[in-house]
Amino acid sequence: MAKWWQAPWLGTSWRTRKATGALAEYYDVPRAKVDQPIGEAPLLAVDVETTGLDPKKDLVLSIGWVPMTGGRITPAEADYAVIHHEPEALERVPAGMESAKIHGITHTDIEAGEPLHDVLSRLLLALRGRAMVVHFSPIETQFLGQACRQHFGSGLSVPVIDTFAIERRYFERMATYPRGEDLRLPRVRERYGLPHYGSHNALSDALACGELLLAMLKHERNNLSITSTLSDIIERTAR
Repeated sequence: MAKWWQAPWLGTSWRTRKATGALAEYYDVPRAKVDQPIGEAPLLAVDVETTGLDPKKDLVLSIGWVPMTGGRITPAEADYAVIHHEPEALERVPAGMESAKIHGITHTDIEAGEPLHDVLSRLLLALRGRAMVVHFSPIETQFLGQACRQHFGSGLSVPVIDTFAIERRYFERMATYPRGEDLRLPRVRERYGLPHYGSHNALSDALACGELLLAMLKHERNNLSITSTLSDIIERTAR
């Protein structure tokens, strides 16, 4: 079982008391079982695209997610949304529109985007009872946590599997310390023999992350498998 300091989602009573709306409903559903084999655990691969790294200043541009159940990805249940922002909001962020262009999002996309509140509500519904799979967890956990506090009165507490951390720990065990680019999602996928996705958005990255986790669980070098529990994976990648 994960220790409390490695698994902050285990003690959430104060969060549930403060949560409203879709977040309160999310907390009403039992959390993912941390002692369940990962091959049986319900998961949700998630990617959040932003204008930068600071959740207090930068903006969420888009969110994509795809469920994983029984060791399989279910693309038919995937979802993706561009977040609406007023033009002046992007202007207040120095790299706002430049970041949007990097992610392939246009002014028109943003103007026609959905309110963050509505997209968060759908994401929280999809996340009920699941663990979240991401690549480089600080982005998703910090930006989604900040968004939940803003729209639903409390932070988001969820068990997280980070494929970035799994790969980083492998290099550390080998006494090799990779450059940052060596841990980027496309580069890590290459090392596991996974194909490159030409398009780049939050949905394709969520799918790419989910596929990467499944490949990692089949690779002997990580000392993990589909029989590893959720707490096994989190404890081995927690600093």
